[in-house]
Amino acid sequence: MTAASVFSSRPWLSSYAEGVPADVDVPKESLVDMIDAAVRTYRASVALEFFGETTTYAEMGEQISRIANALRKLGVRAGDRVALVLPNCPQHIVAFYAVLRLGAVAVEHNPLYTPSELRHQFEDHGASVAIVWDKVHDTVIDFPEDMGVKHVVAVDLTRAMPLLKRIALRLPIKKARESRAALTAQPRAKNALRWEDLLETRKLKKSYPRPMPSDTAVLQYTSGTTGAPKGAILSHANLRVNALQGEAWVPGLRRGEEVVYAVLPMFHAYGLTLCLTFAMGMGARLVLFPKFDEGLVLDAVRSSPPTFLPAVPPIYERLSKAAAKRGVSLGSIRFAISGAMNLPLSTVEAWEKSTGGQLVEGYGMTETSPVAAGNPFGPARRAGTVGVPFPSTQIRVVDPDNPHIDRGVNEAGELLLRGPQVFSGYWNRPEESLAVLLPAADGGGPWLRTGDIVSVSGDGFITIVDRMKELIITGGFNVAPSEVEDALISHESVADAAVVGLPAASGGEIVTAAVVLERGATLDVEALREYCRGRLSAYKVPKQIVAVDELPRSMIGKVLRRQVRAQLSAPQ
Repeated sequence: MTAASVFSSRPWLSSYAEGVPADVDVPKESLVDMIDAAVRTYRASVALEFFGETTTYAEMGEQISRIANALRKLGVRAGDRVALVLPNCPQHIVAFYAVLRLGAVAVEHNPLYTPSELRHQFEDHGASVAIVWDKVHDTVIDFPEDMGVKHVVAVDLTRAMPLLKRIALRLPIKKARESRAALTAQPRAKNALRWEDLLETRKLKKSYPRPMPSDTAVLQYTSGTTGAPKGAILSHANLRVNALQGEAWVPGLRRGEEVVYAVLPMFHAYGLTLCLTFAMGMGARLVLFPKFDEGLVLDAVRSSPPTFLPAVPPIYERLSKAAAKRGVSLGSIRFAISGAMNLPLSTVEAWEKSTGGQLVEGYGMTETSPVAAGNPFGPARRAGTVGVPFPSTQIRVVDPDNPHIDRGVNEAGELLLRGPQVFSGYWNRPEESLAVLLPAADGGGPWLRTGDIVSVSGDGFITIVDRMKELIITGGFNVAPSEVEDALISHESVADAAVVGLPAASGGEIVTAAVVLERGATLDVEALREYCRGRLSAYKVPKQIVAVDELPRSMIGKVLRRQVRAQLSAPQ
């Protein structure tokens, strides 16, 4: 038996929880069909909750139709990109599905990005319409005209909050109206609009053409396996099937009854699938938080007890400690799925003691929509691993230098993935797409090179050993070292820099920089970090900066980050 055939027989199926299928049907519906079905089935049920204010599925469906028609009137057509620069809020969900209803492509952005980070992505995808948080409205509307952004729609999050909450935030109605009016007070090259104006549009005609499952739904920016951020092309089918895989993975889910907490940002692939598609597709009540705050979450627990919580390890740790301190029960949470970083066993034990439910770890990447593997819910789960492949997902372990050579059981190698959730490539980057999507010898779908070095046990459990890719994962976000290095080197005191991730006690990594100073310069760590804050998002700014005499380099001059990591990790 060859090494390849060991994994092609899918030995992990015997570890699936009872009732989890080996395969799921590839959907014949788009995400638009999915949300329409949810609106029809759960019309009177609460779809969205935001600081106590609720929106039913019927109300959400009407808003989606109105916003879709408004976007159509702004010139949005099938295949056009529409930029979304929003935190978690009801308007985000409505905007997302309104864009898709037209057959257009939603492009998700982190609203906390710096102007230069946002501009890079806008220049890449070429959206003519942007729907943005009013806090970043001026940033987007001031982009140069030749970038092609014609309409900018400002969203005031507080409009989706209860009146008493707005008063508590010291945002009286009159002041809020004056602030919104100011958006259109000055003549602009672009058309500055308000979300509320779009909502006054009539509903879109039901006969308007609908997207197909194979159409592109989302451009999700990621650093991928290497390099600077690029847009992963995800189809309706990619995202719909991953939501169905997730639903199949959790036995005991109750359609129309679950309460899902959206503490993960929905502009991130993990939050997008678990909240925007998975939760909405099964008629859940989605409780939205613009950012994670344990106090806000625990306040919501009292009125709308959650049943399902997707998150990252630090959130589970902070929430369980805060709940114990405040005397708030988390016992309603039956299921929790952790991703984006290593899940410590101590976190699992504390969480399950606090809730009585189960917490398991999953694995994936933006290019897999994003979930590709997970620990089973039940006794088969295995601490220290990221679990086994999802239904309809195949794996190979290969020689990193020659992916045509398969490795065997418990032999370290690069993980390859294949399944209906695997993306079709990167936006406008055909060469990079070809580099990570390998044709299959059997004529089936391509194999995705993950860049992760793993070992796989005889029964299919995957253990992450190392990463070929040098991305840093911090707080569930990917950081490209080269981007941080460029920011550091642009400072007058820095001659050279190498950025790596060092393990954090709570899981994930700490962004750490080794810098070579210019002759005569001295290291001022805080000043250098403050300089980086003006050029990078907060999570990309190095937490630690160390001065070194020189950086290790290869014969062709490439910085050897693994050696840098080893040096910085060594006891001092």
